Amino acid sequence: MNATTPPPVPDYGAPAPIPATQLLTPAQVEFFHAHGYLAVDRVMPLDEIPRVRAVYDRLFNEDRSRTEGDLYNLTGTKEQGRREAVAQILQPGKYAPELLVTQLVANVKAMMQQLLGPECRMVGDHAINKPPRNAAATPWHQDEAYWNPAKEYSGLSVWVPLQPATKLNGCMYFVPGSHRLEVIPHQPIGNDPKVPGLEVVPGAFDFGSAVACELPAGGATFHLERTLHYTPSNQSDDYRRAYIIVGTRYERPRAVPRRFEWQERQAAARR
Repeated sequence: MNATTPPPVPDYGAPAPIPATQLLTPAQVEFFHAHGYLAVDRVMPLDEIPRVRAVYDRLFNEDRSRTEGDLYNLTGTKEQGRREAVAQILQPGKYAPELLVTQLVANVKAMMQQLLGPECRMVGDHAINKPPRNAAATPWHQDEAYWNPAKEYSGLSVWVPLQPATKLNGCMYFVPGSHRLEVIPHQPIGNDPKVPGLEVVPGAFDFGSAVACELPAGGATFHLERTLHYTPSNQSDDYRRAYIIVGTRYERPRAVPRRFEWQERQAAARR
């Protein structure tokens, strides 16, 4: 394998090679199903945080030439020679398989099964890195707006900050109960179809009931595929590092077809 050939995608659904050391409480599971999200202060050992953060930073810096094929500017177009406003790597576990044998991943896999049942499997990961003093927010959206509209899903995402997550540097915000909604209208960020990120169409929803979830490093938020969520800009002096794990209980063909017009516009722009 040469340096320009990406490594094979790992078997994300494989059983964790080490046992879980932390689980959710019944009260936490109940809260998740009632509100569509959950915030917990710890999903990994404290001494594992700097090791995972070192791998994370390497992927965005020293290993940038290897990850280039899965490195995107989440909130704008990717331009040769310019750093991304908000850098995102899809499938970092493909480039750093050591991430997938951490206590973090073992614990999260067990917690996802507590929330969605034993059929729930990890199906991927990604990393979002917001530079310091960065004005770009990750706009309000539902994860399912990115997914295949021909299918229906039962899935969730787990967002793990590798430093404290605060309102100042871009913690997660959620709209409680929004997991009960259908997928509401989205558009490419800034209504530019060349941008890979999505946002709720301005004016399509009132976000007045949103709650902020500040966390210590190594904590996590869990949310369902239709739960509305957002992170503000990073106004701190450090990078805001987030490692995200995605799990699904099922994905199957929908009985009633649907279209996501925003995806069609993006696909046309790519062509």
